[in-house]
Amino acid sequence: MTAELLTIHPLNPEPRKIDYVVNMLRQGGIIVYPTDTIYGIGCDLMNRKAVERLCRIMNVKPQKMDLSFICHDLSHISVYVKRIDTPMFKLLKKTLPGPYTFIFESSSKVPKILDVNKKTVGIRIPDHHIPRMIVEQLGNPLITSSIKDDDHIKEYTTDPEEIYEDFKHQVDLVIDGGAGGNIPSTVVDCTSDELVVVRKGLGVVDF
Repeated sequence: MTAELLTIHPLNPEPRKIDYVVNMLRQGGIIVYPTDTIYGIGCDLMNRKAVERLCRIMNVKPQKMDLSFICHDLSHISVYVKRIDTPMFKLLKKTLPGPYTFIFESSSKVPKILDVNKKTVGIRIPDHHIPRMIVEQLGNPLITSSIKDDDHIKEYTTDPEEIYEDFKHQVDLVIDGGAGGNIPSTVVDCTSDELVVVRKGLGVVDF
């Protein structure tokens, strides 16, 4: 199997190309795609076989996966998160779309979808047209991981063609949306009363 390399305009994604990507995801495809930080690798959250395959590629056990959900907007989030109070909602509204991953207690739906007892879920709404158009049309979040240094995976590779060379025998499609960044998202743990910055990334912390 050799993946396809598909160029999509980052500011004005071509609708027929987004259609093509969404159809591939619905059939269980794994894709590499740009975000507002670094390139990500992901699949349709609702396709369990694709999720299992993604875990194999990332070399993680499904029950140990710390994968995030790429959502289209805030209404998308509420399905997968146990609760969001008013101050938290205001913070999300202020910072998203943007380079942040927020960790919440997962709703009862998440373990049923993944068949894994996941108590927390990372939520991401990137400020990038390509992934947001994909998830809007797909109707489900992408379950995703950053492409990072993990033995055979390079530390935040920014060149889509280099990423393609690394992944062309593991995934179905690599989207070339231009050069990626090399700073990941800022990760904020929202599971207790105090917000905890787990990883300082591109997002500014001025909560």
